[in-house]
Amino acid sequence: MAKKVTSKKALFGNRRSHSLRATRHAQKPNLQKVTLDNGESIRMSARELRTLNKVSKDIAA
Repeated sequence: MAKKVTSKKALFGNRRSHSLRATRHAQKPNLQKVTLDNGESIRMSARELRTLNKVSKDIAA
């Protein structure tokens, strides 16, 4: 099982119909399974993965 690195949780709100009835709705984070160089697999959000790739490119350049 992949370790969960991020602390992001689902956001909750309401869906509103035309008659303004409210039903609960969850927006879940976009968690991706990533395999590291040492073979360990972790789960992190897509936003964190993009930031990590950007920072690693800046360091390499």
